[in-house]
Amino acid sequence: MQLLERNLSSSRKFCTIMMKLIVFVLLAVLIPAKYASDQQSCGYPCIPESQINQKIQEAVDSKVSSVLLKSQLVCTDAFARAADAHCPSGHKATGCACGMACGSWDIRGDTACHCQCANIDWTSARCCKVAIVG
Repeated sequence: MQLLERNLSSSRKFCTIMMKLIVFVLLAVLIPAKYASDQQSCGYPCIPESQINQKIQEAVDSKVSSVLLKSQLVCTDAFARAADAHCPSGHKATGCACGMACGSWDIRGDTACHCQCANIDWTSARCCKVAIVG
């Protein structure tokens, strides 16, 4: 008899623990689901997030388009009778050419071309910048 009461008592404890666990899991799943669905349909005066994103994208697109329509790539050449040719202020060096069939050059500090061969008689730099016109 005592053994039966002990088994029955331990079964009740197990059932109580399982019921508490099931209730906890249900609450943990159902409560966040309820709040997530409430945020989706917030009603007046709430504006859905997709409409906000669309308005932002339209504003950015119009500003970018207007700036790009006014922008222009302006390039010029800089020439020097030495190993270094420097671009005008505001321009960046985009390519170089060297005299005496020298093909070794590098761009220094974004604004100057340097020919690496000895006794270079001339150096040319292609210099460009983005300008806003109008």
